[in-house]
Amino acid sequence: MADERQHPMLQYIINNPEAFAQNLAKTMENAGKALAAYLEPRESGEVRDGTDELTNVVKTLAQVSEYWASDPQRAVEAQTRLWSGYIDLWNSSLKRMMGEPSEPAVNPPKTDKRFTDPDWSENQFFDFVKQLYLITSSWAETMVHEAHGLDDHTRHKAGFYVEQISNALSPSNFLLTNPELLRLTMESNGENLVKGMQHLVEDIRAGHGDVRIRQTDPSKFAVGQNLATTPGKVIAENDVCQVLQYEPTTDQALKRPLLIVPPWINKFYILDLNAEKSFIRWAVDQGHTVFVISWVNPDARQAEKSFEHYMKEGILNTLDVIKRATRQEEVNAIGYCVGGTLLAVTLAYMAATGDKRIGSCTFFTTQVDFTHAGDLKVFVDEEQIEMLERRMAEQGYLDGSKMASAFNMLRSNDLIWSYVVNNYLKGKEPFPFDLLYWNSDSTRMPAANHSFYLRNCYLENRLAKGEMVIDNVTLDLKKVTIPIYNLATREDHIAPARSVFVGSSCFGGPVDYVLSGSGHIAGVVNPPHKNKYQYWTNGAPVGQIEDWIANAEEHPGSWWPHWDAWIREKDATLVKARKPGAYRMKILGDAPGSYVMERI
Repeated sequence: MADERQHPMLQYIINNPEAFAQNLAKTMENAGKALAAYLEPRESGEVRDGTDELTNVVKTLAQVSEYWASDPQRAVEAQTRLWSGYIDLWNSSLKRMMGEPSEPAVNPPKTDKRFTDPDWSENQFFDFVKQLYLITSSWAETMVHEAHGLDDHTRHKAGFYVEQISNALSPSNFLLTNPELLRLTMESNGENLVKGMQHLVEDIRAGHGDVRIRQTDPSKFAVGQNLATTPGKVIAENDVCQVLQYEPTTDQALKRPLLIVPPWINKFYILDLNAEKSFIRWAVDQGHTVFVISWVNPDARQAEKSFEHYMKEGILNTLDVIKRATRQEEVNAIGYCVGGTLLAVTLAYMAATGDKRIGSCTFFTTQVDFTHAGDLKVFVDEEQIEMLERRMAEQGYLDGSKMASAFNMLRSNDLIWSYVVNNYLKGKEPFPFDLLYWNSDSTRMPAANHSFYLRNCYLENRLAKGEMVIDNVTLDLKKVTIPIYNLATREDHIAPARSVFVGSSCFGGPVDYVLSGSGHIAGVVNPPHKNKYQYWTNGAPVGQIEDWIANAEEHPGSWWPHWDAWIREKDATLVKARKPGAYRMKILGDAPGSYVMERI
């Protein structure tokens, strides 16, 4: 121990050269298998590598370069700024080498988990590499932000692309520039690299030529066994969804049943992960008669299923089913993410056609106004949508892995590169985590549906403008006058809190805006007994969101009981609890049903 403290570089020396050489040979052998797994589906024509995405990145960044290169003075200023940072780093490093006290030229944010190993600061080599990276990446981001003359969308795309490149090139992602990885490799004589390369082979094979990064251990989870286990029945199904009704756990239930419309980008069981985290089970225990739409995992047969079909065959048909199952016409409805957007579309359609079957509506992290839709707008412009439509036309759907990759890129350090390091360089198995298992359980999306969503919502923002047309009906959210509980989450990257706040003003009735701590999933799936996070209330969302937050009241813990009280304020009438199969409803099977079982 004393020697290691005196000679810290000893920990970066190979312990057993012979074992290391053998493991290095095994690593190279597995690397060959990985390359073969990558090339085989391409040689057979199963996978075709497109260059459209790369072309879009190059074209976007070229516009930034053109701005700085078009004026020699600007170019010199940009170079001077970068070299000034390098000179400051060199001077501070020289002082440190000479034993003089020296402050780092730059430090990573405290929230950056990539550089937590002590040697990133204590070892001068790794500290120098870290600072060199931080100076360069910060300079690149500044070049984008200060490239005047770019339109907002191009600047947004350029900033996003630079961030992705910067994250990918972090020294924490490479063996020779990451002290933790280097120590592990020396200590294990390279066994971590053998295991890691084997993981890479398995993940490329699982992705049929693409790397499907494991974020958790899939062998530890099974839908219907330790996920989505709340007792219930399938009481209806069609080409787009199954309808689930859950068994009551109380003698009495609220007169209004509860309809939950989940997103179709992933499976519905995010609201029924396990008994402790399940919003569905908790709602049943509070006396709600819960019905959930379980969307189909579509293939080419659903290619022409549009928003209109999902509205009619999904939500409107389910309202018919609920009436037959309960003899109750009016329901409380919940929509989550894109399921909430579809529910808002349906509310506007119902308002236009005089359908009053939904008495109150709750939105979980739902956008109806896409002005401030966040980084997902990077992927939406006419050129990119046309490219996507051409690809979807070949199969009739968008492969779920494509959408999953886009979502992961929103937090690439946490959802991509941390697993690259853990799985392929450390050679470790990912930790079993039900939420990440669900995150990987993505679904395909019908071509017509996805095209309509991108064009009408993200690109044209027609729902907020009152210009969206469904079934020859022009939709006006101002005609939606039922009470609305609009939940946003403070750290949401998919439906930003500002976007949800602005969208609240689109409706014509009373809206209660509630802001939860954490993000798009954890801020929603926050059971009361966990006593985690917090939520803020401040009544109607008027003015600016910063002012609303500044004057909001903070409440510790989960927002779930607050929502339940809000529902009961609207109608607290109780009736005898209803069981699936009442009124001669045919039972098609047990929850969670068959549609949720199909994986891509």
